[in-house]
Amino acid sequence: MSSYSEPFVQGTTTQGDGAAGAQPARSASKARRRAASADGVPAHRKRSLWERIKRDRVMLLLIAPGFLYFVVFHWLPLPGNIVAFEDYQPYLGFIDSAWVGFDNFVKIFGDPTFWQALRNTLVITGLQLVLFFPIPIVLALLLNSIMSNRIRKFVQSVVYLPHFLGWVIIVSIFGQVLGATGVVPHLMQALGMQPFEAMTTPWFFPFLVSIQSAWKDAGWGTIIFLAALMNIDQELYEAAAVDGAGPWQRMKTITIPGIMPVIILLLILNLGSILSVGFEQIVLQRDNVGAGAGEVLDTWVYYHGIQNGQWGPAAAVGLVKGIVGLALVLGANKVAHLFGQEGVYSSGK
Repeated sequence: MSSYSEPFVQGTTTQGDGAAGAQPARSASKARRRAASADGVPAHRKRSLWERIKRDRVMLLLIAPGFLYFVVFHWLPLPGNIVAFEDYQPYLGFIDSAWVGFDNFVKIFGDPTFWQALRNTLVITGLQLVLFFPIPIVLALLLNSIMSNRIRKFVQSVVYLPHFLGWVIIVSIFGQVLGATGVVPHLMQALGMQPFEAMTTPWFFPFLVSIQSAWKDAGWGTIIFLAALMNIDQELYEAAAVDGAGPWQRMKTITIPGIMPVIILLLILNLGSILSVGFEQIVLQRDNVGAGAGEVLDTWVYYHGIQNGQWGPAAAVGLVKGIVGLALVLGANKVAHLFGQEGVYSSGK
């Protein structure tokens, strides 16, 4: 009797356990089906393009202004580079203007003022790359080492603030401090020293521009490096501290390698814009030091192309800038791949 009743009881118990275990599974499956069909699309069917746009409409609206900016100001003007090969006349347009081939390039390469502007541009960008580029990295490391959140937020607010000031205000502030009637010359004169007019000294102009750029944008540039520092696993620091590694050793073996991909990426992007210094900052101070020291490629294009009506040579300079920037980005990215870094894009291997 027991030999028959025992299997029956066990089978009944097993069946009950299976039903009880299957109930949460069925509930979870129903929940997944409800979640998958919340927007009206079954889980087994691939969404169409319109359905994906409808699903992500909020995020698409957020990125729409930036996307439209690049379309209007960077992509749509690309066909205008044909002006570099024409004797362009605005009243004739692209079609009826005379085709001159590479004559505009021959003209700019034979113009001494072009080479002078190129030299000034390379000097300023070289100083900014050497002096300005490391400052956000150092600031990010210093801010990351501050233990008090209140002090860190206060310092961040102070160093970020100049980024939101326009170049007109920045140049005016530097004029009040370093100009001929500024605070620093008056202080030097009161101390019996020869006043140094930093705003009107030609040889000091590249350093002045680099200092202004560093003061304005160094704090803002730390945001990217602080985000990179936040992504480093804190357990690595704890393990290194247990092994007896000091602060400098932890920085050398953990911190710097952790942010190195971001450093390489930003360095490559900065190389791409090495022939672009910034028009507004330079044109506001160009007359203080003269065209010999203050003329760069951006201002050369403005004065020769817009004011003097040399549209073809000005467009040729812009095209040369774009080609050189693209070549530098591709070349620097290839060098980054050789050193085991991903760079701007991966090699695909």
